Amino acid sequence: MSEAFPRGLSHSVARARLAAEGANELGTEQRRSLAAIAGEVVREPMFLLLLGAGAIYLAMGDAHEALILLGFVAIIMTVTIVQERRTENALEALRELSSPRALVIRDGEAQRIAGREVVRDDILILSEGDRIPADGVVLQAHELATDESMLSGESEPVAKFGQREPAYAGTLVVRGRACCRCAPPASAPSWAVSANR
Repeated sequence: MSEAFPRGLSHSVARARLAAEGANELGTEQRRSLAAIAGEVVREPMFLLLLGAGAIYLAMGDAHEALILLGFVAIIMTVTIVQERRTENALEALRELSSPRALVIRDGEAQRIAGREVVRDDILILSEGDRIPADGVVLQAHELATDESMLSGESEPVAKFGQREPAYAGTLVVRGRACCRCAPPASAPSWAVSANR
């Protein structure tokens, strides 16, 4: 691979694009509030059935049984809501840990940034073991092969021989080196689109 990489974006252009187009991440709008979690728990059929049974006890005049049943339902719902909230927090922590790092060219210098900070037209330098942080187009490659099994199901790495070949977000570089230009952002990366088919 030639050492003559493109100069890359300037820091100011990258900051402007990050502010205008948003972070390179998936699912940030999926974080649920405590009220949304509580609403989902209350709408679960088993809880609705138990609440209905408590209402029937009250209608029949057996307030003692109704209060016991509704008390246990309230305890179970509280535990369920707390567990759901903990799950949300754990998923957020995992999302932060699993965010790939990217080696980009900015102002002519290579620097490592968080994958979420990669913007359109950033120049990525990929090498063996890197997870590709964003869809892009290969500009230069030297014996590049990527594991695209999550897209295609193929167990063999896919060789990338020349310019203009696609590099897909979330795939792993298993061999070689490459220089890629990040593609304009889409609503979801290629692996998410492919997984939903």
